Amino acid sequence: MKKWLNLEYAGVHGFYWMIYAVASSFASVFLLARGYSNSQIGLILAAGNVAAVFMQPLLADLADRAKRISLIGLTELITVVIAGLMAALFALQKASLALSVVFLLLLAWVTAIQPLLNSLAFKLGESGCEINFGMARSMGSLAYSLLCAVLGTLAQKYGVQVLPLTGEILLAMLLLTLIIAARHFQKASATGGAESSRKRVITTAEAAGEIGLGQFVRRNKLFLLLSLGIGGIFFSNSVFNSFLLQIVEGVGGDSGDMGRIFSLMAFLEIPPMFFFSFVHRRFSCQTLLKLAAVCFTVKVVWVLVSRSVAMIFAAQFFQLLSFGLFMPAMVIFIDEIMERGEAVKGQALYTIMITVATVFSSLTGGFLLDMGGPGVL
Repeated sequence: MKKWLNLEYAGVHGFYWMIYAVASSFASVFLLARGYSNSQIGLILAAGNVAAVFMQPLLADLADRAKRISLIGLTELITVVIAGLMAALFALQKASLALSVVFLLLLAWVTAIQPLLNSLAFKLGESGCEINFGMARSMGSLAYSLLCAVLGTLAQKYGVQVLPLTGEILLAMLLLTLIIAARHFQKASATGGAESSRKRVITTAEAAGEIGLGQFVRRNKLFLLLSLGIGGIFFSNSVFNSFLLQIVEGVGGDSGDMGRIFSLMAFLEIPPMFFFSFVHRRFSCQTLLKLAAVCFTVKVVWVLVSRSVAMIFAAQFFQLLSFGLFMPAMVIFIDEIMERGEAVKGQALYTIMITVATVFSSLTGGFLLDMGGPGVL
């Protein structure tokens, strides 16, 4: 059962991060083809992320407190909502208010679901089966890498309609994987071997109590400060991710190059995530987060001075020790320092800070592109 739950959780991350590639990483490709300007794209991306900022704490609070719907059930419901929004993209062929609203809601829901998927690792662990988050997240990066390697070329060859089509297929696979994982979780939880683990988790949760958002912030002021720092790091990182197509075109590249760069980035995240459990036995999460912060900074400076597609490709090798270390270190760090009753809120808070950074980068990035081009950006 442990093997199946780990494989299914890896599948959840794999399908989710491919969906994220369609909805977020290729947003500029889709919206430019529908007639939007860079500034308009920036506003839509910003609005979608602003909506996600408000949705994430509400979803986290619901997940922590809900009695009638499980974390897995809530995730399944959101997946269905995203599928409906993705389907609407087929009917909306030109820039319009309707398309703008649909796309920003799509982006908001896809972003808002992230902390729930991270917390799902610890929920599945309550069955008594040890869930390897680093391995699962690395499979997400692998899937993202493989899709990005071909999606840019497919969009160039067959048109951007291939993006929502791909998204619908992936959402159906995500929903199916969640349903299967839920059944295996119930079976594992029902076995006598998981009883002691389940009792331990329930006792811890009861001791933590059900706290509101205000009380959570008061109890975790230093973590709030850390989250603000994460927002700073991810500002420039978000500029790169949101407007990579325009940056690459500025040095002579195209959407195919953009897809291959995204693919390389994701592929380089896999080794540190896959072997994170081994690394974590030798280094604390605090140390690994500091190292990741330095590598994020070096990567951004390298992109700043790049004058060719090859140089931008080279800058991505810092992804090994930046994003590749950051994601598992941050998720596990939160689980280490927080009570179970606070865990989903903790995951949501740091995701919110990343989202806030994305909002500001989207707003400033689009206008800077239209005012001065990718060099100024």
